[in-house]
Amino acid sequence: MSAILPGVSPSMMCADPLHLYDDVIALEKGGVQFFHYDIMDGAFVPNFTLGPDLIKAVRKVSKVPADIHMMVQSPEKHLHLFDLQKGDVVSVHQESTIHLQRTLAAIKDTGALSCVALNPATPLCMLEDVLDDIDMVLIMTVNPGFAGQKLVPSTLNKIFRLRKWLDETGHENVRIEADGNVSFENAVKMRAAGADLFVAGTSAVFRAGGIGENLKKLSVCIQ
Repeated sequence: MSAILPGVSPSMMCADPLHLYDDVIALEKGGVQFFHYDIMDGAFVPNFTLGPDLIKAVRKVSKVPADIHMMVQSPEKHLHLFDLQKGDVVSVHQESTIHLQRTLAAIKDTGALSCVALNPATPLCMLEDVLDDIDMVLIMTVNPGFAGQKLVPSTLNKIFRLRKWLDETGHENVRIEADGNVSFENAVKMRAAGADLFVAGTSAVFRAGGIGENLKKLSVCIQ
């Protein structure tokens, strides 16, 4: 198990758009490490979601860093839109660009942390030649595109194998983010497998009980 302290990166696509300010303040009070923004282009995934204007608006009322998950074709063409800052994380899918190392280098040049996202069927070996270029790996535990999907069970073992591989190759400080059906029950399993950052949406944070209480419960699950 990595010594990295676990944290929560709430999925902002699951926040209430009519009460976004209230949700942002409640999340910050709850001690979240990042705000997770799913950027979808309708091509790489069959959905459209958030964009840079929303991130800029949230930055005006909160200092919580952005965790920008780019589910778009050729993400390197769009990095300049996001006013990336030190402490932010940018995730690009291995499947979305033919110049992955160049894209990761461009992210680091902005001062942000670089992350590679892998879909459930993409093998870990696709990371082999960029391990020295990444700060984090995002493991999709559902197929990307929509909230509310069921966990793909094999991804738990994938997280376990990734943590073991990172530790054995001297990459102990590379974080593992789990994204998809992070319920209270599944968060326990993901944490046991080696994940340390959890993208939680309707399955845990944005549900009945209130954001504050749900974050407290989730924090217990991931200790």
